[in-house]
Amino acid sequence: MKQLMTLAAFFSALICYSQTSEIDSLALQLAYQKQDTAKVETSLRLIKALYKANDYKKALMYIDETERLAKSLKFIRGNAEANYYKALIYTDRNDYFNAIDNYTKSKRLYRQLNDTLGIAKISNSIGLIEIKRGNYVAGLENSLSAIKIFEDKNLREDLSSAYNNLAEAYYNTNQIDKALEFNIKALNVRETLKDSSGIKNSTKNIALLYSMRKEHRRAIEYYENVLRILNPKTDQKLRGDILPRIGNEYLQFKDYDKAIEYLSEGLEYNRSINNKEGILQALNSIGQLNLDKGNYKLAELQIYEAQSLAKNATDKKELLKNYRLLMKLDSTKNNFQSAFKWQREYFDLKNELEKQEQPKLPVNTDIIKDDLSNADDDELLGLEDQEKNLQSENQIKKLKAISYILVAAFITVLTILLLIYLKRKNSLKYTQELEEKNEQIQIQNEAILEQTHHLEEINKVKDRLFSIVSHDLKDSISSIKGFLDLLKEDSISKEEFNELIPELSENANNASLLLYNLLNWSKSQMQNLEPSPELFNIQEVFHNKMSLVEQKVEQKRIVLIDESQRDFVYADKSMIEIVIQNLITNAVKFSRVGDIITISNRTQNGNAILCVEDTGVGISKENLSKLFKNNNFTTIGTKNEKGTGLGLTICKELVELNKGRIWVESTQNVGSKFFIELPKSKTSE
Repeated sequence: MKQLMTLAAFFSALICYSQTSEIDSLALQLAYQKQDTAKVETSLRLIKALYKANDYKKALMYIDETERLAKSLKFIRGNAEANYYKALIYTDRNDYFNAIDNYTKSKRLYRQLNDTLGIAKISNSIGLIEIKRGNYVAGLENSLSAIKIFEDKNLREDLSSAYNNLAEAYYNTNQIDKALEFNIKALNVRETLKDSSGIKNSTKNIALLYSMRKEHRRAIEYYENVLRILNPKTDQKLRGDILPRIGNEYLQFKDYDKAIEYLSEGLEYNRSINNKEGILQALNSIGQLNLDKGNYKLAELQIYEAQSLAKNATDKKELLKNYRLLMKLDSTKNNFQSAFKWQREYFDLKNELEKQEQPKLPVNTDIIKDDLSNADDDELLGLEDQEKNLQSENQIKKLKAISYILVAAFITVLTILLLIYLKRKNSLKYTQELEEKNEQIQIQNEAILEQTHHLEEINKVKDRLFSIVSHDLKDSISSIKGFLDLLKEDSISKEEFNELIPELSENANNASLLLYNLLNWSKSQMQNLEPSPELFNIQEVFHNKMSLVEQKVEQKRIVLIDESQRDFVYADKSMIEIVIQNLITNAVKFSRVGDIITISNRTQNGNAILCVEDTGVGISKENLSKLFKNNNFTTIGTKNEKGTGLGLTICKELVELNKGRIWVESTQNVGSKFFIELPKSKTSE
């Protein structure tokens, strides 16, 4: 290892010596050359070497001398190159005004020479400046105009810069697909150049973009590619950043084993290198994982530790994520007052970040673009006039004197206008402050009103839960307990009890169905359900759910016809299973002895149509309008089976969560048909 470090130090010193030697050699050569174009070429090579060595002061000195010599020789290309290097130096110093000015001069001269490569080089550099300044539209225009020329001439280094500029501009204008396209192009070029730093940067960007597109497996693939090429000594912070991100990607599709593997490694690694941002990312994601799995105590410790780090973190998006987790944690614990506090913090920070992420367009953008686009014949003549004016110093002095007088007059007028403006501004300031305060008060009132409505809805949900539990569930369980007490006290014989077993079974089934619907309904009311859609065979779901009602079907002597066929739908399988079970159970409930229940599915307009049909008692017109509403409407079955009035409400909510719809066709004493329409693939949503 020591030998490698020594070798690296030797090569570094050798490179520095080589650069110094080249600069000294060119400076010596320049001193003895005649005042001709060859001297301009030598001077440009010296300027390039000084620029690479970051010796901007000397480089600018030689640029001024080179520019004067090139003008006197009417050597247009030399003048163009000098202005180009001057613009590069101003760009590195973040002096964008002077950089743009010199890029514009250089571009005019390249146009005079019809040098398309030179023009493309300037356009790409201007594109980079515009992107840094937040003017992404102008940046895109300039970089796109350069791309075709770079591609035709296979200029890989220039292509790498241009592709990267375009990817950044598209990302900042929320054009994710385009940003991904040009990051992939930049990665391909950088791989041919063996640019390790650029490869890591582009690969990580691609992973981030796939994550934004919710293509989590592709994101994991590129994150792992970055991990494989990291240097364990120089890329520690990058490794600490990527490990929790991979874990979070696995978390998105509920692969908890792989998620905890990467998140635990990421947390331990970031603690070892004291990378607080990486620790925060890992804690947030592990907290979310434990919250999803119901490990609330462990989740609380991790989420609150993340909160202590998030307060001082520079990554406000992780703080936003932490607020969301705290809100969810307190809601789960029924601590709604604290949950509303975190909800308020969450939306305040979210609005702040959305404002910050909006592109800030510079004030003088239009002026800059006009300067770049008006390279017409008059401007070229202006350059020639400028060269002629260098020969008449006396005339320039007179023009300067006139300019000074005009500037003084302009300043005087400007001062008067400024005083008028300040006076007017002071008179309007108080009114403006009052308007701003009124707007803030109105926003606060709206937030309080929204929270009040939310609390009222939660109270209503709670009241309905207790009402159902205290009435329906109590009746079923009390009935079962009464029968068992009679048997315990020897009030009835075992033969009599055996005769009561079907009724006991019915009560137990009613209590079970009530609890099943009640839990699903309360979950849909108290928190936001998020479906996890997948392709699955709907015929298997039908068969599984039909087997659950076989005993009841036999008791009622109902004919159950299976006309289902193998077909796939794209939805959350567990949610659709709940819907199918409710519909089949209802069909059995409202069918009489000898009635027919038919299960079928077909394809229509690219979607799957599921149907549960019965020849039972049917539904009256007045009761049809009460279905699928959150109103606890229920009727007694053909064998006095009770219901909660929640089953169809849950069905409607779950179907709509999966981008589908549910409806019914029914005639009293004839029967009912319940239909469900669901997408068959992701693209048909």
